[in-house]
Amino acid sequence: MKKIVFTLVITFAMASSYAQNVNDALLYSQDNSNGTARFRAMGGAFGALGGDLSSLNVNPAGSVIFTNTQVGISLNSTQTANDATFFGTKRTAKETTFDANQAGAVLVVDANTNSGWQKFAFALNIENNKNFTNKFNFAGTNTNNSIANYFLSYANGIPLRVLNNFSYDELFYKEQQAYLGYNAFIIDPVSNTSGNTAYTSAVLSGRYNQESATITSGNNGKATFNVAAQYEDKLSIGLNLNSHFSELRQSSVFLENNSNNTSTTDNYVKRIRFNNDIYTAGSGFSFQIGAIYKPTKALRLGFSFDSPTWYRFTDEISQSVSATSGTVSTELPADVVVPLQGDVIVYEPYTLQTPAKFTGSAAYIFGKRGLISVDFSTKDYKTAKFRPTADFINTNAAISQNLNTSHEIRVGGEYKIKKVSIRGGYRWEESPYKLKSTVGDLTAYSGGLGYNFGGTKLDVAYSRSQRFTNQSIFSQGFLDAPHISTINNSVTVTLLFEL
Repeated sequence: MKKIVFTLVITFAMASSYAQNVNDALLYSQDNSNGTARFRAMGGAFGALGGDLSSLNVNPAGSVIFTNTQVGISLNSTQTANDATFFGTKRTAKETTFDANQAGAVLVVDANTNSGWQKFAFALNIENNKNFTNKFNFAGTNTNNSIANYFLSYANGIPLRVLNNFSYDELFYKEQQAYLGYNAFIIDPVSNTSGNTAYTSAVLSGRYNQESATITSGNNGKATFNVAAQYEDKLSIGLNLNSHFSELRQSSVFLENNSNNTSTTDNYVKRIRFNNDIYTAGSGFSFQIGAIYKPTKALRLGFSFDSPTWYRFTDEISQSVSATSGTVSTELPADVVVPLQGDVIVYEPYTLQTPAKFTGSAAYIFGKRGLISVDFSTKDYKTAKFRPTADFINTNAAISQNLNTSHEIRVGGEYKIKKVSIRGGYRWEESPYKLKSTVGDLTAYSGGLGYNFGGTKLDVAYSRSQRFTNQSIFSQGFLDAPHISTINNSVTVTLLFEL
């Protein structure tokens, strides 16, 4: 078969669900300790404390701990640094973001009754739980796999007549990926009969110079509607109703070159470029219940339950692939970019149920001088589930097989010197994977200062977190993964007004 430079750009269609995987489930199941500066400075350890707008994320009973009505807004800046090592080659990418990551208000009402219920609180808080803005790239010489194996893994088992007689928009995701590789001449059928189901790679074995770049943007946030009540200054209970919103854009390009055959007249592929542009939008709902109990004036105990979040998502994807063989005297220049703008594939909506979470907390208050607080949370990531179940049998099975129950510890402290508050915190989150080399444990340290002007409070926090990952950007066929060390450095400023 004569090889030529071939570029395939997909046009608009309706199709079956995009191929979600374990990483997609984790993306929306994991929480970041974002929020107010005081919350971040103390590592998010507020389950038994309350009295902070972001403490509602841990325990909804916390709003009734406020003594006065308050309004607050927080600004945040985060620098994300990704060090990616791929077959011995290291690359670093950095991205800095600025956003208003929190805004909320709490209304405290005295009960003025003899029933024992002393006061009630009503709150509205909006937070950006996760900022998706990020970028990373990697490069190296791979002696194991070509990207051709990605297309080959989807193609084997598919009759040739399907790839010859159906258009891209008429196919399921599996067939679509095979269609890309086949029509770009990256893979060839073993025979040209319509019933053929076996394919071979048009890339010779050897060494492959590979590089990839991925850019993401968007956010995942929620609006929390809260109500709480306090009974005899001993027991506080609360309820959150959460409305979630999410938007993610991800663009990636994968390049591969090889010189495994020096002939200029061969039909083997020398160069491949594979582009993916994905947009995911969705909304969801969850609820939380919690309680804070004071056995003594100084000691507080807390418990809360976070329901699963029930998301509904829609995916759009634009893909293009090009290949160059030895029969072409001039290969594509390195700066050629295959256009991704224009029509895209719109996939049918699907749902994701994230895991529930349980949190137990304890705090000790040293009068007006300071406090120390500890939270312990547990979440079973194996229970994450995509639906319709029939469309995600393999994905849900992979979630159950690869993920595990994860625990999290948050510790925070505060010491007051007149109008100044000095704060510090620590957070450790266990890997959600059974095989921890896939995603490592997260460790975070934080600190901050606060100043009370009277009716106005100003808080500043710094936090640093680090986690290692070894995750492939492809779901099958080509699973060679870069080792990425991700470090986030954040500065948060919060301004509070007491009314």
